[in-house]
Amino acid sequence: MKRLRLAMAAATAATLTFFGATTRVDAQAFSNVEVTQEDFVLLAAPGGGLLGRPQFMIIEQKSDAQQCWSESGSNPVQIEPLLLNFDFSGICGRSTDSNGYSIRAGDGDAGSRFNLEIQEEEGEYILVGTPSRFPTNIYRDSPPMRLGRTFGQAENGFTKVFLNPGWRLTRRTLDGRTLGHLYLTHDATLAALVEQNGGPTIENPPVVTDPTPPPSTPTITFRDVTNDVYATQISRAVEIGFIAGFQDGTFRPRTALTREQLVSMVIEALDAQDNISIALPSQVTTAPFNDVASNRWSAAKIQFANQSGIVSGYPEGDFRPAQEVTRAEMMAVVRRAAEYRKRVLGQGTALTPTQGAFAFSDTEGHWAADVISSLSAYCGIATPVNESGSAFVPNSDALRNYAATAVVRLVDCPN
Repeated sequence: MKRLRLAMAAATAATLTFFGATTRVDAQAFSNVEVTQEDFVLLAAPGGGLLGRPQFMIIEQKSDAQQCWSESGSNPVQIEPLLLNFDFSGICGRSTDSNGYSIRAGDGDAGSRFNLEIQEEEGEYILVGTPSRFPTNIYRDSPPMRLGRTFGQAENGFTKVFLNPGWRLTRRTLDGRTLGHLYLTHDATLAALVEQNGGPTIENPPVVTDPTPPPSTPTITFRDVTNDVYATQISRAVEIGFIAGFQDGTFRPRTALTREQLVSMVIEALDAQDNISIALPSQVTTAPFNDVASNRWSAAKIQFANQSGIVSGYPEGDFRPAQEVTRAEMMAVVRRAAEYRKRVLGQGTALTPTQGAFAFSDTEGHWAADVISSLSAYCGIATPVNESGSAFVPNSDALRNYAATAVVRLVDCPN
C-alpha cells in the first residue's frame, strides 16, 4: 500500500479469503520494501481477556491530517494513542496481531517460526519472538529472541518499544505489490539470530518456508464480521488500506457512512492504485465549503475530490460532511471516481461494461437509476442490498460493509 503523498500547498494544484477463491502462496514469494521509520511507533499496550497480558501494537501515521499519537517522558516513553478519539480511516494504521506484523530475517519470512509478543521483565516490557511449536520448526526449542524493550512501564499502560540494534520495520510485498503487513526485519539469517540469542547452532539450515503457507494476502479478522456477507471484501479493503477497524477489535460493518468518510475512502483507494499519484496539500488555506473548515481532518481530501469532479456540494455552498450518505449517492461518487481513474490513466471516461446490467426492482424513476444500472454492469459494483433479492434500496444509508465492498470492486476492476 502506498502512503498518501503530501505536498506543500504552493506545489500542488489541487479489520477470510481474498478474491473469492483461496490461493496458497509459498512464504518465499513474499519480499519486502523499506519504510520511513519515523512514521511508526511500536508500543506495549494494555491487554484484554482474563489474563490481561500486555499486547504488542504498531501505529502508523499515514497522513498529516490528524496526529495519531503523542509521546511524553523518557525511560519509559508514554504513548497517548490519539487515534482512539476520531475516525482514523486513511489517517492512521493500527496493527495488533500476526495478521498485521511478523518477523523477517535475512533469508526470508520467519512468521511461521517465531511469534511476536510482549513479556514483562524486571519492571519493563520486552518485545520477543517466541518459537512456534510446530513439529517441523527446527527452532522450536530455542529461547525467545529479544527484539526490543521499553525501559520501564508507563502509567497509562501504553509504553513505547525501542528496537534493539539491527532491527527495523519494513513492509511486505507480493509480486511487486506492496501490502499492509509489516515486518520486524533483521538482515542476519534466522539461524544466526537464533545463535546470537543463545539458541543452538543449526548446520545448513533449510530455506525458511511456512509449513502451512499463508493466503496470497494476510487474513484480517474482526469479531463482528465473521458472518457478514461482505467479510471477504472487508478484509481486502483493510489490506488495501482505505478503511480500518476500531481499537476494540470491531469493524462495525452496519454503521452508516458519512459524506466525508466516503470521500476519504475513495481518495485513499485511488491513491493505492498503480500509476496514480494523488498530491494533497499539507495545509488547506481556504475552506473548500461553507461548512468544511480549512483545518478539518477531511478538508484536503474534500477539496481535492471537489476540484477533480468526484464530489460536489449543495447549491447554498455547503458540503454537509457529517451527513450520512445514501446508497444511491455513494454510487454517484464511485462512478465519478471510476471516471477520474480512467481519465488520469489516459483511457477516456467511458465505463465499459464487464457483465450484463442487473434488473433492480426498485430503481425505476429514481434520479440515480442510470448510475446504479451502469455500475451493476461495470465489475458488479452495484448489487442488491445484502447480495440478496432484487432490491437496491437506493435511499437507505450506505453502510460500512457495502461501502468497503463497492470501493474494493472499483479498485480491483481491470478496466
